[in-house]
Amino acid sequence: MGGFRGSHAEYIRVPFVDYNAFTVPEGVSDLDALFASDAAPTGWMGAELGGVRPGDVVAVWGCGGVGQMAARAALLLGAERVIAIDRYPERLAMAARHVGCEVIDYTSTDVTAELRERTGGRGPDVCVEAVGMEADSTGIQRVYDGIKQQLRLEQDRPIAVREAIHACRKGGSVFVLGVFAGFVDKFPLGALMNKGLTLRGAQQHGQRYIPKLLDLIAKGDLKPSYLATHTMTLDEGPKGYDMFKHKKDGCVRAVFRPWA
Repeated sequence: MGGFRGSHAEYIRVPFVDYNAFTVPEGVSDLDALFASDAAPTGWMGAELGGVRPGDVVAVWGCGGVGQMAARAALLLGAERVIAIDRYPERLAMAARHVGCEVIDYTSTDVTAELRERTGGRGPDVCVEAVGMEADSTGIQRVYDGIKQQLRLEQDRPIAVREAIHACRKGGSVFVLGVFAGFVDKFPLGALMNKGLTLRGAQQHGQRYIPKLLDLIAKGDLKPSYLATHTMTLDEGPKGYDMFKHKKDGCVRAVFRPWA
């Protein structure tokens, strides 16, 4: 996964800079360009490699920056409906307002049943998991995975992945976009196989998507800068991380600006 340190420092080492650096088009703000380096291409990759096609119904687990960009990418790729799932009111409100998708608060309903009801009993065509190893839940699996992880009997909590597999329509596609690092327990391999699902996952393919996304930003089709709910200097880094970790003051994404 790479050994280059300093991604949150004032100066970072960029290997192969002639390959990894891109020209920002005129009229694209610093904040919009910043998100073209991570959240936007990661989300776009999830939607594109997940196989979103015109007319699809897409469900996205997680309304963080990457999840919201995956939802927006699905709409730009022609999805008829996109449904985003989270539990934080600020994130759900941002997804509905800025992305233009439907939202589900998983603490107030059975997500799988809700998705089936909204899709006529069929399930979404494409399910994008944008939560990762720290997924949470309100059910018994929250306790189960929490205990197993604390006892080092599993490394990651695959709660959202399980739910995506069970919710996806037969013959549909599930893309794992959230970060995982090791082993998980109770993976529903039988459901994956018997439903004929396609399962994919990947780290971000930045060089592939960044030029395209910068053009979309320049055209006004994509404007990810709204994700920066709090902008701070690098010296305020500990405060920003604390706000984000504990979800204070509606903090969805803190951005540290060495150029400020």
